[in-house]
Formats: sequence, structure tokens, C-alpha cells
Amino acid sequence: MRFLLVDRIVESPENGKLSGIKNVAMSEDYLEHHFRDRPIMPGVLLLEALSQLAGWQVAAASNFERWFLLDEVHRCGLYGFVLPGDQVELRVERLEAPGQGRAAFAGTGLVEGQKRVVAEFEGTVVALEDLEDPDEQRVRYALLVRAQ
Repeated sequence: MRFLLVDRIVESPENGKLSGIKNVAMSEDYLEHHFRDRPIMPGVLLLEALSQLAGWQVAAASNFERWFLLDEVHRCGLYGFVLPGDQVELRVERLEAPGQGRAAFAGTGLVEGQKRVVAEFEGTVVALEDLEDPDEQRVRYALLVRAQ
């Protein structure tokens, strides 16, 4: 199973920033058991959504030659719940690189202007072709940014 947690990209990767949206639907598989009578998006998936948005930032900025893989979380705070029907506004900003072949980001997730997740994290920057077909990722990115 694969979770694609960025439904739309609404800001370009200029200046190391990227914004996106995650729409939380009642039909998401992870909500079935988290929790049956009170479905809540797991906090770790909010962090994963930020990490995926960071991946798109690295990919778009490198002409789809590179991708970001999260491997360290320096700080992560969760503030309230994300429920079915919520739209999470995701934002990542690239920070100073912690070393060669690495990238660091600060990210936030908001629901109706209220923060739900704030994180600082870093990871390895790898060749995209080692993970995915770059041409397929270009097509997926074009869909996410609504390019024509």
C-alpha cells in the first residue's frame, strides 16, 4: 500500500518553498482503525505529508533529477486533530543544508488557519531515477500543480 498525501501543489518551489493541500476523506484506509468511532488522521502521516511535499520541492528544483528521503526529525509538534472532511494546508521551506547530499526543511500543516503540525526535519537527497521513473513523476507533478 502506498499513501500519496499531497493532493495539490499551490505554490511553486521558488526560493526553496512549496505549499500544498491534503484533503482528508472518510474513505482513507488508515482511518478505518484510527479510530473506528472517532476517525483521526495519524500525526505520523501529517509528518509524512510534509516529507512528501519536501520531496516535490527537491524534485521540481532539480528538474526531476533528485528526491528527498526523510531520515531525521529534529522537532515535531502536533496541535489538535485532523478529521475527515478537513483540508490540510501544507507548507515547507528549505533550510540551510546540513551537509553534502542532504537537505533540511521546516514544515507546517494548518486546518482552517489553525496549526495541526509543525516540524523541522532533514534527510538524504538521492537520484530520483533510483526510486521512480522521472518522466512519470513529471506527469504526476503537472497534475498536482494543475499544469495544462
